[in-house]
Amino acid sequence: MTEITRIAPGPRMSMAVVHGDTVYTAGQVAKETAGGSVADQTREILSMIDALLAQAGTDKTKLLSASIWLSDMATFAEMNGVWDAWVAPGCAPARATVEAKLAAAQYKVEIAVIAAR
Repeated sequence: MTEITRIAPGPRMSMAVVHGDTVYTAGQVAKETAGGSVADQTREILSMIDALLAQAGTDKTKLLSASIWLSDMATFAEMNGVWDAWVAPGCAPARATVEAKLAAAQYKVEIAVIAAR
């Protein structure tokens, strides 16, 4: 049976779960820059994802898919400016981006990824 490892588990969710050679992150939202610009929140979230992937023994070059939620699709280009600079060349994942009402008004971006190890 394949082992399951939970990273930063809590009573409601884990920040990431590793099953075999696949890493699943929970949707990440900004902490320090909550309420700030979409670009600032996206940078912080991607940094958080980098740290979670490292803890799981992988990195952004092994991304398989990404789901991105924006509170306002008018900020799509702003978020993409940060995203495009972060994604490793030649390693862009399958991706979906949608507009959605997020958990709290200060959150403008939420991102979850799946990566291989």
